[in-house]
Amino acid sequence: MTAKFNNAMFKNAIVRHPPTNFAEGLTSAALGRPDFAKAMLQHAAYCDALKRCGLQLTVLEADPQHPDSSFVEDAAVLTRASAVLARPGAESRLGEVSGLRETLRQFFKSFHEITAPGTLDGGDICEAGNHFFIGVSRRTNDSGARQLAAILEREGYSTSLVDIRGMKSILHLKSGIAWVGEKDLVVMEEMAGREEFHGFKIIKVSSRETYAANCVRVNDHVLIPAGFSDVAASLQRLGYSLLPLEMSEFEKMDGGLSCLSLRF
Repeated sequence: MTAKFNNAMFKNAIVRHPPTNFAEGLTSAALGRPDFAKAMLQHAAYCDALKRCGLQLTVLEADPQHPDSSFVEDAAVLTRASAVLARPGAESRLGEVSGLRETLRQFFKSFHEITAPGTLDGGDICEAGNHFFIGVSRRTNDSGARQLAAILEREGYSTSLVDIRGMKSILHLKSGIAWVGEKDLVVMEEMAGREEFHGFKIIKVSSRETYAANCVRVNDHVLIPAGFSDVAASLQRLGYSLLPLEMSEFEKMDGGLSCLSLRF
């Protein structure tokens, strides 16, 4: 069986409001404490952008027991056939998965789960049509990556593992790469020459704009962090329609555009 990629449009997205203790979440960034009121405004603008792209939103209530829970992407990996419940690599985030299970049951009949000793964060998984790049990182271990690869390959996808454990500049694989359509892959400069990306057209992101490597193709638009003119210009030259969004408060918490929603 071979999965057929037919440029299917996203129809839905799941998002979760940041909790009032959002600033107590995990972060390795040294950018200061996030402003909660500003984060809420940025999250609202993000949700509006998804709606502008034609998505129906399922908006989950804030979960103060899990300060990182607005980064819903880390708790699951979604394919056209199933939902894979992740097993986050940070112990404090394990409870976020059960909070999504019932919501996902409204949309998916087939479920899989990553099990111990595997760990896996959705932020390490980059879908590129009928291929998945699976990051092995500080949060996703080899066991979790291989469990997911086996699930995906049974569904007809091809996979490749990308080991980023030696990189200190990013937490998750998708902090440094994004697939935006066809063979176009946005890649941070530090990873641009890796063999795993052979066959893709690389849109290289300079080290000063690395944060913008985490952009998101949503139907006819690419969501991109505001203020990164070189990446924006590169994408516009290729004909992409951009929706720039302020992300400063989420950047302070190691979060990017892809982290804030599950799109399907």
